[in-house]
Amino acid sequence: MSEKPSAAPGRGSDRHPAALAHRGFSPDGHENTMAAFRAAADLGFVWLETDVHTTRDGVVVAFHDPSLERVTGESGNVNDLTWVQLRALSIGGEHGIPTLAELLRELPHARLNIDVKDEASVAALPRVVADEHAADRVRVTSFSDSRRRRTLATVSRLTGRRVRTSAGMLGTVGFLAVSAVAPLTDRVSPRIASVLWRAHRAAWSRVVVPFDTLQLPETHVLRLPLGRRVTVRVVSPRFLGLAHREGLSVQVWTVNDPADMHRLLDMGVDGLITDRADLLKDVLVAREQWPPDPQD
Repeated sequence: MSEKPSAAPGRGSDRHPAALAHRGFSPDGHENTMAAFRAAADLGFVWLETDVHTTRDGVVVAFHDPSLERVTGESGNVNDLTWVQLRALSIGGEHGIPTLAELLRELPHARLNIDVKDEASVAALPRVVADEHAADRVRVTSFSDSRRRRTLATVSRLTGRRVRTSAGMLGTVGFLAVSAVAPLTDRVSPRIASVLWRAHRAAWSRVVVPFDTLQLPETHVLRLPLGRRVTVRVVSPRFLGLAHREGLSVQVWTVNDPADMHRLLDMGVDGLITDRADLLKDVLVAREQWPPDPQD
């Protein structure tokens, strides 16, 4: 079985940051449509972020929510409809819902960052990747480590390839825990944090498969009792330093303000995921970091 080495963008090299168009590019909100994906590709984006659900009869579609209501105005869930029923609906009253196979075929130079949203896609997505010979064009991710693990295993079995992947919930939390103590342990030796991280990976090896990328927000809001909220910083220079020491790429979502884009890139993040592909392109052009590296 051949394995693709993990990408390691940034980190002291001249490689350009990764740029991911979140659900394509559609200022009018027509997300995850072929029009949105084409618009991002026309801007020069190589990586397109999308989500998948699977219809009742096993067709994998680019769609974020389990329910249809927010973007189609119709009631019901994707999983409960057949493909014939689903393709009769429209997003924003004008765009059909694309299948994953259609997206891979119509944009043959695009790479897809795919969030596996439902259980049905665990079995259906790998078959599409295999049938479309797309193992080198995808990154598989999911908040659910179980879905991510099983999807990756089936892709590997069907294609003989290990595809790119970013951390699920457990992997992300584990790395955050190690990064929280790293400022203390680094005073003794930077090696201690690495040992702790290896211990985490070993302890979770049966449920958390290795990943090459951390995709996460810059901050996270914790909801406390009595309606209180606390904003916790996730991505910091120390966090990035540990991630890069461990060979991990850090991509931050969802960043739509140019000032935030510049600040995070100055901090050293390896990539940005944005709804405003047009603004991110302008930022990267101004920084002489366009076009983005397709390997990221």
